[in-house]
Amino acid sequence: MANRYRGEVSAVLNGRSWTLCLTLGALAELEGAFQCEDMTALVDRFSSGKLSARDAVRIIGAGLRGAGNAIDDDEVARMTAAGGAAGYAAVVTALLTATFGAGEANDPS
Repeated sequence: MANRYRGEVSAVLNGRSWTLCLTLGALAELEGAFQCEDMTALVDRFSSGKLSARDAVRIIGAGLRGAGNAIDDDEVARMTAAGGAAGYAAVVTALLTATFGAGEANDPS
């Protein structure tokens, strides 16, 4: 079960419940993937309101790995989520809100 106080969220992907967390290492991974100089630049990028499928794969993958799951982005790209694109976006939104936002994140499971 996800612990929101640690920035964890739960998501159902491929019909399985997963815990995701953007740890410091996961954030560093995303800085590199998105060629962001620092976390502020990363937040600015995520705040743009634009999200590509590749962005979702990277963010979900980093969150899965941050929570200790041994999974690569190719495997993440093959996963399914209830609701299709909206389901993936809900997972990303919950994860980013749990990491950077104030208040309760929505649980996409």
